[in-house]
Amino acid sequence: MTKILVIEDENNIREILIEILNAEDFDTTGAENGRIGVELAQEIIPDLIICDVMMPELDGYGVIANLRKNPATETIPFIFLTAKSSKHDLRQGMELGADDYLTKPFTREELLATISTRLQKKMATEQRFEANLNNLRSSINQSLPHELRTPLNGILVSADLILDKRNLLEVSEIREMVGYIKISGQRLYRLIQNYLLYAEMNLVALDPDRLKLMRSHQTFSAKAVINYQGVEQAKKVDRENDLHLEIEDATIVMSEGRFAKLVEELIDNALKFSAPGTPIEAIGTTSDGMFTLRITDRGRGMTLAQISSLGAYTQFERKLYEQQGCGLGLAIAKSLAELHGGGLTITSIPGETTTVKVVLPTVPRIDLEGELENGEISEPPKRE
Repeated sequence: MTKILVIEDENNIREILIEILNAEDFDTTGAENGRIGVELAQEIIPDLIICDVMMPELDGYGVIANLRKNPATETIPFIFLTAKSSKHDLRQGMELGADDYLTKPFTREELLATISTRLQKKMATEQRFEANLNNLRSSINQSLPHELRTPLNGILVSADLILDKRNLLEVSEIREMVGYIKISGQRLYRLIQNYLLYAEMNLVALDPDRLKLMRSHQTFSAKAVINYQGVEQAKKVDRENDLHLEIEDATIVMSEGRFAKLVEELIDNALKFSAPGTPIEAIGTTSDGMFTLRITDRGRGMTLAQISSLGAYTQFERKLYEQQGCGLGLAIAKSLAELHGGGLTITSIPGETTTVKVVLPTVPRIDLEGELENGEISEPPKRE
């Protein structure tokens, strides 16, 4: 049975509500004030809460403020009962997370219609979440074994050859096989890290506290991170001469570790899907409190369908590693940018050029004496 908690200090109104709802086969519990209502809500975890606004000890605004702080009760549909109907009162409740209002007096039909609407919306949200979760599980189950098996096979085959034919192999051959093992191991490690990071990004998006903590970190010098990551990625494939960097410095709202990962994935993607000898340009600019990084390559390009699918749960599917430039790395970069209050967009002409643009919020630059650009004095931020 659907559980409904009625928090109402007027006994006759509370009893009438309970009687109406019980007659509709709801499992209804009553609370005579806000304090008891909060305790009951945390104990029984109802499917919906109906709460009066004006109550002794703890009013309706205090009730919803308390419940929205608890992960177990923060998403419960919440309907206010009130004799007030001013825009200020409605706005105050909605800002705290109320889902709907019933203004006294109301009819039985209005009560049941409001409850039905909120429960249907809750059910639709839960069904979408469950569908997305099932898609995520399915994609991981289908793609992860294959993607792990490929580099793992390289490790096992090379190791078996060394063990079985160690007396017949030259030192140079053994060294070559050990090189294969190292490359496969690095690929395997990065693959696992990317899967875990992408899963973490999806979880952080649903947790306001973790999201707030993530956004509290800074990268003091975006230019230093981009220059270092760009050169390091280009060195790995002997393409330092192809990389052209033109970066304005900025302090951005993202930890250095996260920002380094974002830049690594974007540069790696541009290198992977463009031919040696073709230029890769990274341009960073600041304007109106935002830092913009544009990375352009003259490679395979992407179709509109590939671009539009970026960031979906299907990012875990194997096809990501076969599509032209539409890999899990871009999905990670997009998630990181959006979680930090920015964004990522892609423009591409298949077979000609692709530009990935990342926009991130900045914080005021501070010199060594701690003087802000606008003339105010503040402590320099501590780097992680």
